[in-house]
Parts: sequence; C-alpha cells; structure tokens
Amino acid sequence: MYIGIPQETRAGETRVAATPETVKKYVAQGHKVVVQAGAGVSASQPDGAYEAVGATIGTAAEALGSQLVLKVRAPDAAELAQMKPGAVLVGMLNPFDAENNARMSAANITAFALEAAPRTTRAQSMDVLSSQANIAGYKAVLVAAHHYQRFMPMLMTAAGTVKAARVLILGAGVAGLQAIATAKRLGAV
Repeated sequence: MYIGIPQETRAGETRVAATPETVKKYVAQGHKVVVQAGAGVSASQPDGAYEAVGATIGTAAEALGSQLVLKVRAPDAAELAQMKPGAVLVGMLNPFDAENNARMSAANITAFALEAAPRTTRAQSMDVLSSQANIAGYKAVLVAAHHYQRFMPMLMTAAGTVKAARVLILGAGVAGLQAIATAKRLGAV
C-alpha cells in the first residue's frame, strides 16, 4: 500500500502525522511511504530521518495522492482536491464539522477521525486525545509559570524567604493530573 504523509498547512500547526520511528514500521511491513518534503521539519523531524528509515521524500501531490493519507488535521479544500477518489484518510478530522464531512464524502474519501475512536484499553494505541491533553496540562503550567510574577518554589535567601506559589488546577482529568504533577515538580503548592 502507498502511504502519504503531507505537510500540515493549517496556521500554527507544527505536528506531523508520523515520526520516522512509525514510518520505519510501515516500511518493514512492506508499505511504500511518501513524506512531503519538509513535512516534519516543524516537529524536529528532518527529511533525512525519514529517508534513513526507507521513506521517499516527495511533493504534496505525491503524498496526498496516496492510497492512505495520514494527517494531523482535516484537509482543506485544496488538499482534498489533490486526493484520489477512494483514498483513505486518517487523522484528527473534527467529526462534528458537517461541512468538511460533506466535502470528504463528495470527494469519495473514506475518513477515520481518530478523536472519535473509543477510549478503551483495546483502542489505547489510537487514543490521540489523552496524549494531547497530557501535553496541554504540562504546557499550561509552563505558560502560567512564565506569566507568574514570582517564583514557583519556596526560595530561602540571605535577603529572606519567598513562599512557594499556590496553584489551583481546575479538573482532574488527563490534562489536570499532568498540570498538578508539573506544578508540584516546579515546587508550587
């Protein structure tokens, strides 16, 4: 099977749909993988890393023209126009976007929205929501620490003691638990 990994075109999107580690597994299974030139650069995955594991570096048209297309975000109209009828698309496709669903259906694309995969033990390897929530919880505390005008940990100096920051995390889901852990590691209460 031909698998395509195009570069994400949405503003501010720095992720790539597959890392060289994952591509290596696809190639080992006998698939042909085309990665658009520069697709992984924003995610610190250079083209050479993909080539080293057996992928071919190609154009957007080659990646989007594959039988199976892996994307982080739903394709825009220009990307969808480059996809072949009957192709399969896998990614975070916002399944509640009726307009985009209609465009993909009209283009005869079979689409699998990973955020709609059940959050069960069996489907855990496809769970994109937990991994992204984990990162969001971590990053939220780092952003808060950057904007906080004092220090997170208690500091004892010759000039006196600075009390540890008191942090309130709302929620104890995946993001909240990671935020709590990160704040504690930074020394907050």
